[in-house]
Amino acid sequence: MDSPDLAELLDLERHGWDSLCESRGGSFYRELMTPDALMVLVNGMVLDRDAIAATLDDAPPWSSYEITDPQLVALGCGSAGLVYRASAHREGEAEPFVALMASVYRMLDGQPRLALYQQTTITH
Repeated sequence: MDSPDLAELLDLERHGWDSLCESRGGSFYRELMTPDALMVLVNGMVLDRDAIAATLDDAPPWSSYEITDPQLVALGCGSAGLVYRASAHREGEAEPFVALMASVYRMLDGQPRLALYQQTTITH
């Protein structure tokens, strides 16, 4: 089983950010996440797939984002991690949200699926 590559994972992450800009993150991540996936957010919350799907569509949208310094982490057959720096802006907020992101993907039914995601803030 092949592991996802850097270009493929960056594309998925950009689609995720795009969904957050368009207030459809819940539906996007419901499809992308494995059934047992977790997100560890910068505010200390740990959310499972169902909680993410139930809350992200109602989150305030991001108006823009930038992904820089992506690094692929090989994790073995059928799995890979992606680490990058993200900077995102919301209307009405003076300071951007800047954090390091770590996303772990594993192949399920021939498709990369998000199994674990963690944010580490730089600005807070």
